Amino acid sequence: MVARDERWSAHNYHPLPVVIHEASGAWVTDVEGRRYLDFLAGYSALNFGHRHPALVAAAVEQLGRVTLTSRAFHHDQLGAFCEELAELTGTEMVLLMNSGAEAVESAVKVARKWAYEVKGVPEGTASIVVASGNFHGRTTTIVSFSDDPDAYTGYGPFTPGFVRVPYGDADALAEAVDGRTAAILLEPIQGEAGVVVPPEGYLAAARRIADDAGCLLVVDEIQSGLARTGTTLALEHDGVTADLTALGKALGGGIVAVSAVVGRADVLGVLRPGQHGSTFGGNPLACAVGRAVVALLRTGEMQERSATLGKHLHGRLAGLVGRGVDEVRGRGLWAGIDISPGGLSGREAAVALVQHGVLCKETHGSTLRIAPTLVVTEDELDQGIDALGEVLGA
Repeated sequence: MVARDERWSAHNYHPLPVVIHEASGAWVTDVEGRRYLDFLAGYSALNFGHRHPALVAAAVEQLGRVTLTSRAFHHDQLGAFCEELAELTGTEMVLLMNSGAEAVESAVKVARKWAYEVKGVPEGTASIVVASGNFHGRTTTIVSFSDDPDAYTGYGPFTPGFVRVPYGDADALAEAVDGRTAAILLEPIQGEAGVVVPPEGYLAAARRIADDAGCLLVVDEIQSGLARTGTTLALEHDGVTADLTALGKALGGGIVAVSAVVGRADVLGVLRPGQHGSTFGGNPLACAVGRAVVALLRTGEMQERSATLGKHLHGRLAGLVGRGVDEVRGRGLWAGIDISPGGLSGREAAVALVQHGVLCKETHGSTLRIAPTLVVTEDELDQGIDALGEVLGA
């Protein structure tokens, strides 16, 4: 099976040597019947575990009625999903798309359009301030403001209009903003960079800077949102609200691709029919699953599990520092683990963990990124961390 993947699939990923056949909850099973604890959760797309019964039931029910209409017609799931998602996130309007990258692209387009039509920035001159170490997707426009050579090399010429400053540096952020700035675009926690949490007060400062400059604050919560960090949105930890928020991954429950931009009605309201769209964005199947996701989050149980189990996770991981681990970062059920110099590479550690029945993935050389499902138990967390300690300590 691996050989067939290598022969017929473009080599844009470097998977671990595991062929998954089945999955349930926090566990996956390979074609040989061996079980693995999933410590990656589809990069947070599987926050609620594999095949959550409520999400599967919603999908099955909708599959028996209608799956796609295109936005040429109304359907009976769209308005309800948008209303429920807006209420969950404390926002006023929702724009539905499919992938996370589409959500970020949509937010970029909306911010520029708002800048021209509302703020009065001269056409074609608006800028968006972004952060170093960012990861917002892999479209041509998004890699235009990446500083990761793997993301941008060979794909130019690039889209202009972006100013990059160091992540976590509020002074640099303030310096970069001017009268033509349409928006500041940030991740509340940088996932791909290694689960980097910004300094205390940074996100509040970004909000003040945006307000003072009369520009938008746009946040990418595609990985950090929907209970991953112990709150519905990671920005809540800082008591900050954004003008636009990009959501994705977990919004589809690990079943369908669903993304959204949620935010102020006066900002998303700049769009008019024919100016932006997607054939599959907001389709009935996606909306039905998304509504079931919102229903799970509305109870607060998943947020509480992430917060409580996250304390246990980070307490255990802190005990590995100095024992093959250099540093641990993160919040809730999300962590970046820097392996000590001279130890295994991130890739070597991830491969070794496969032999211990645990799946996670490296990022940026010597860093492991772990994101257990939110349905994981404390005993399962301990099992995974014990394996991690054995691999890294060795």
